[in-house]
Amino acid sequence: MPELPEVETTRAGIAPHIDGKTISKLDVRQAQLRWPIPDDLPQLVKNQNVLAVRRRAKYLLIDIGKSKVKGTLIIHLGMSGSLRVIKGVAPEPLKHEHFDLVFSKDLMLRFTDPRRFGACLWQDAQAEANPFLDHFGPEPLSDDFTGEYLFEKSRKRTSAIKTFIMDQKIVVGVGNIYASESLFLSGINPKKAAGKISAAKYDQLVTSIKQVLAKAISEGGTTLKDFVGSDGKPGYFAQQLNVYGRKDEPCPSCQTPIKQITQGQRSTFYCSQCQK
Repeated sequence: MPELPEVETTRAGIAPHIDGKTISKLDVRQAQLRWPIPDDLPQLVKNQNVLAVRRRAKYLLIDIGKSKVKGTLIIHLGMSGSLRVIKGVAPEPLKHEHFDLVFSKDLMLRFTDPRRFGACLWQDAQAEANPFLDHFGPEPLSDDFTGEYLFEKSRKRTSAIKTFIMDQKIVVGVGNIYASESLFLSGINPKKAAGKISAAKYDQLVTSIKQVLAKAISEGGTTLKDFVGSDGKPGYFAQQLNVYGRKDEPCPSCQTPIKQITQGQRSTFYCSQCQK
């Protein structure tokens, strides 16, 4: 599944091409995604300008309107989705290319999603609440995400620290790969109860999360089988992972074989010597 760095890489990749452009049409070929694409969405976006391309958690937000925001296209890449910029004559859409956001005969965004777990939804600018976004915790790269914040949220929590930092209500976008990597850099055992970790360790953990995510974004995200960047090239961060996917390989710090366990139906990788 594309994680926060992959989504941010996509946002940064498509924004320069579509920011300020006028949408000529939304061409929907398959509306039955994770949630159905609204029937009136093509009419809502037609002849509107792209005012901003943002990200919240793993959602891409495309604000559209004339002089002020009329509403926001909310796009989720799901398990296997991708958005790419097509310039010039567009090739005929393939089976899993479900919609095009067309700006001109020479420019469009094409959404591909083989598993159809993605989404394309609408948020009216006048709506007071958003059921998809309002329950999220702070962004991990924001100033609101601090060791003090995480320490206070963790008090009396008995859940494992890896499960805790992957809770989107606590902090958004710390996916499975990045949680394992951040805990390794912080020297924290992923099985340790969140409420048993000190304030000082939480400071280290927040620093590690920010470093791991920032590095992944700068290098184009983690290479996943189904992820392709907006320029058609995969990311390369996976080639530099310390523990994730490296079961029985030597720890880069102490040479102890990396262990693999399952937590919450997800694979966790860690070093039993470096992470206490």
